[in-house]
Amino acid sequence: MNRRAPLALAAGLTATLALAGCSSDSSVSTSGSASGSASNSASAQGGSSERPQLSVSGAYMPEPVSDLAAGFVVVTNKGGTADKLTSVTGDISDDITIHKTENQKMMEVTSFDIPAGGELDLERGGSHIMFMNLKHRPRQGEKVRIELRFQKTAPITVELPVKETTYNPAQQ
Repeated sequence: MNRRAPLALAAGLTATLALAGCSSDSSVSTSGSASGSASNSASAQGGSSERPQLSVSGAYMPEPVSDLAAGFVVVTNKGGTADKLTSVTGDISDDITIHKTENQKMMEVTSFDIPAGGELDLERGGSHIMFMNLKHRPRQGEKVRIELRFQKTAPITVELPVKETTYNPAQQ
């Protein structure tokens, strides 16, 4: 084996682990924000129950091993009107996108529907938040603050606790 083979193997393994957020199924049910959950409901804003009433739970980010990372959350809508997640912002990267996975292929999308009385589940192996060109690599135990932006509802700030690289809530 020449000297370049181990380096190529290490680089390939690093890239695979960085995208591990796109490779396995899970459902998220625990809260990940600093206060236990994040919400932005119409009733809290003085609106009617016919508006979207969003809350966020189950937030986490597997510890990245390169300049790529994935984030996962569950957005629940207890309101009588649907909404859409349209973008995500955060200080950790200037290049944050939302992706869906179909036929084992990851694709960037412009929005995700959040049905009235339903939820949007961004989970491993499926739809997720993608962070590219990280400004720094967060370590396990740290928290990454992001802002979820919606079509109808005011933005919601969420803290993603950084978990071990292979973390999968369905296997915990």
